[in-house]
Amino acid sequence: MSTLPEPLRTALALAATGVPVLPLRAGKAPFGNCHRCAHNACGGRPNMKSAGPCRCPGVCHAWAAATTDPTVLTSPAWKAAWRRAVTVAYHPGAAGLTVVDLDDTATVAWARKTLPATRTVETTRGEHWIYRAAMTSHNAVRPGVDIKSTMSYARYLGPGTGTMTTLPDAVRALAVKEPPTVRPAPQAIAVPAGVGGGECRHRTPAYLDRGIAMAEQRITEASSAVHATVYRTFLAVLSTHGRCGCLTDAHIARLFNAAQTKGESPRHCTDAWTNALTRLGL
Repeated sequence: MSTLPEPLRTALALAATGVPVLPLRAGKAPFGNCHRCAHNACGGRPNMKSAGPCRCPGVCHAWAAATTDPTVLTSPAWKAAWRRAVTVAYHPGAAGLTVVDLDDTATVAWARKTLPATRTVETTRGEHWIYRAAMTSHNAVRPGVDIKSTMSYARYLGPGTGTMTTLPDAVRALAVKEPPTVRPAPQAIAVPAGVGGGECRHRTPAYLDRGIAMAEQRITEASSAVHATVYRTFLAVLSTHGRCGCLTDAHIARLFNAAQTKGESPRHCTDAWTNALTRLGL
């Protein structure tokens, strides 16, 4: 065992606990497919939902190559890869895990305020938060935050600290995409202000103005997933103000203008607004 490359020793220890592993080369990337599997010439399994190597004896198909089989891990083809490997990766979903990958200190601070505590592992710039249970992987669910679980891989950076907890709804909600348009959307705002028609509970216009300003800022600062950010922002505004009749055309126009400044079309703004209303039953 002492003659094995260090990444392979780590991989075998992880595999013994039921965690499927694979080697990563320089740049934290999987090894490329062999010539028999290049461009999925072998048929590939890019949509496979469980870990395991293809029929090729090499380390092919990235996350799909992850395995717990020590015979595979120590085979000649894999040993050659381990000698060049710089670190170990694993397939979280196949191990029944979900990793929330936080890219920097700002996203870590957000997670501490927003998500239930669980096991954490320090990364180069941020942290991995690991939960028990698998889900579909999603990149850029918010700026600097990726979800790695099924059909994905995460670097193994040590056991981490803290007690692992069950995957919360708050993490699953991050991956919720905008629902399909329920009906054809007009080119202009289709719903008049004050959709709820009820009595305003907020007592002061300052509360609403502050909320609109925060919503504009959230849209303006989105660096990725703008479509999803616009929809979630509209949904948040309507869930707070949509039933009391305090929203005006001017408020809605401010939100639409912020979205269009980020490149959204008037049609998409109207679709997102309509879908948010429909989801809330307004």
